[in-house]
Amino acid sequence: MGDKNTDFREHRITSQDGLGLYVRDYGNAASSATVVLCLAGLTRNSRDFHALALHLCGQRRVLSLDYRGRGRSDYDHDWRNYIPITYVNDVRHVLAALGVQRAFVVGTSLGGIIAMAMAAAIPTSLAGALLNDVGPEIEAAGLTKIIKYMRAEMPLRDWDAAVARLKTFFPDRPAQDEEDWLRMARGTYRKCKNGDIVYDWDDAILKPILAAAGDTVDLWQLFLALGKVPLVAVRGGLSDILSEPTFRRMAKVMPGLIQVTVAGVGHAPTLSEPEVLEVLNGKLAIADRTGH
Repeated sequence: MGDKNTDFREHRITSQDGLGLYVRDYGNAASSATVVLCLAGLTRNSRDFHALALHLCGQRRVLSLDYRGRGRSDYDHDWRNYIPITYVNDVRHVLAALGVQRAFVVGTSLGGIIAMAMAAAIPTSLAGALLNDVGPEIEAAGLTKIIKYMRAEMPLRDWDAAVARLKTFFPDRPAQDEEDWLRMARGTYRKCKNGDIVYDWDDAILKPILAAAGDTVDLWQLFLALGKVPLVAVRGGLSDILSEPTFRRMAKVMPGLIQVTVAGVGHAPTLSEPEVLEVLNGKLAIADRTGH
């Protein structure tokens, strides 16, 4: 299905366990250039990547996915399925359904973790990756703030209140003016028929995180699995999710990793920053030439 008022096609793909998954599809599906797959953060959705997709889709196909439980994808009746291994299986299913053998993954936060998991679980599907403000170690303070935000009281009365909520929890988000904040809010929340503003995700996505509290997960081995593909790591200079020491260590253990720090912003850069686009375009060109 499609919409003449948009710059993308829309797909609804049935997952391996019967859920409907929503995907935006930009650009020429027949292009021989490397496909880009955009994967959002924990509470985010495909709308986050609209500007980036418009930048890239003149030369290549760009896909952007709503995970199960977010945006226009179905909610899962079993909260135990809201885990990375399920998301990786969903990605594999979506790529197969759309006839895509390999993709360069642009992953923000959770999306970057999924890219690492793909490198280990389905390496032939990964042509390269950009990890946006995420690494093999997640800072506890930043995660605690996100959990507190997800548990904050809802609903909100109007869009002004939604903007105020974002400003309260994430003052270092890369918003330049009130229009940016409102755009961010509209990509975060949805308006109900009764006028209430609510989160645009299933509350249950938080349950696996709370259930795993205290567990130790070593993401370094997953990160190292990315060593065979073109790789970019982006960090917000004020990030409380990806620390500067972890960022430096990533460069030490991963030869060939290109890093970009976006000064003055927290979690997470928009990826529309010129310094990010320059490096991403370069890595995509390498992927196009080498078949990665």
